[in-house]
Amino acid sequence: MYKIITMDGSAKRAAFTTVHGTVQTPVFMNVGTAAAIKGAVSTEDLEAIGTQVELSNTYHLHVRPGDETVKRLGGLHRFMSWNKPILTDSGGFQVFSLASLRKIKEEGVTFNSHVDGRRIFMGPEESMRIQSNLGSTIAMAFDECIPNPSSREYVEHSVARTTRWLERCKKELARLNALPDTVNPRQLLFGINQGGTYEDIRIAHARQIRELDLDGYAVGGLAVGESHEEMYRILEAVVPELPKEKPVYLMGVGTPANILEAVERGVDFFDCVYPTRNGRHGHVYTNHGKRNLFNAKYQLDERPIEEGCRCPACRRYSRAYIRHLLKAGEMLGMRLCVLHNLYFYNTMMTEIRQAIEEHRYPEYKKQKLAGMEQAQ
Repeated sequence: MYKIITMDGSAKRAAFTTVHGTVQTPVFMNVGTAAAIKGAVSTEDLEAIGTQVELSNTYHLHVRPGDETVKRLGGLHRFMSWNKPILTDSGGFQVFSLASLRKIKEEGVTFNSHVDGRRIFMGPEESMRIQSNLGSTIAMAFDECIPNPSSREYVEHSVARTTRWLERCKKELARLNALPDTVNPRQLLFGINQGGTYEDIRIAHARQIRELDLDGYAVGGLAVGESHEEMYRILEAVVPELPKEKPVYLMGVGTPANILEAVERGVDFFDCVYPTRNGRHGHVYTNHGKRNLFNAKYQLDERPIEEGCRCPACRRYSRAYIRHLLKAGEMLGMRLCVLHNLYFYNTMMTEIRQAIEEHRYPEYKKQKLAGMEQAQ
């Protein structure tokens, strides 16, 4: 159940109740591709830094260790010892990212595994079965993430197929949820809006899929090469066409600035690998811009990554020490940077929710962006 608590313009402050707990939105989902956050981050760490939702990858878990294995071990929550909501993507992004290894047909997509080269077939039914075996809180519909730029003709054909796939996903998940041995019989389904950067195709697709009365709706196929301005233009066109009483998820986005702008346009859910990927390379987010801890100027710097930050890294360690760890190739350096970045993102979402509640979101956004644009 999704309930809007208050709004500030188009920015929504809401609560989304699931079988695994209530998610306060807007929310950033911490990305754990293979049922773990890259950078040696444990479930206890996720709890300590305020994580509400963990996101795992259907395709990767199907390849290794296998979704049947996860099901035999009690489902993804039990497998990774996490009792809060989990969202699993559908494998659809791999249709895009493994372009050289794929073949798309109406039935679904044939892949070659990136691990051992074996052939894998995945269509709407297969994606739903895998996600049902994983037992995630939210399953994503199987779609094709369209590369940008793409011709109008290709986009129209792809979107029509994605709609047909969505109808098959809904039917199959309803069947799976009714089975006696289903891991999570209350698994939710989010559909995905596609259409590239063609506003009219996006709007028409939003109007089609909203008729299916799904548990939530995502905007996919953005942050794949188009400008930030194009992304915001598409959001302004599409979000008002999606049901106001359902959550909206902007897939794979993004930077703190992207999130701040998208919240203002009515988006509830976000995910991105930036905080973990950048953290593993010594790049850390602060309210005064992004820092590269490999820089020599931090060699004797005894201050924390960000003064006043209460993350596990900043409460105890100096920039100088973390820089040393990174330079020495010690895993602890990467781990501390990842923890700081995820804490920064999760804390920013708390601030966003509070600003919307207090009807001062535009001022908050302006102040936050001005601070983060400082060079470090």
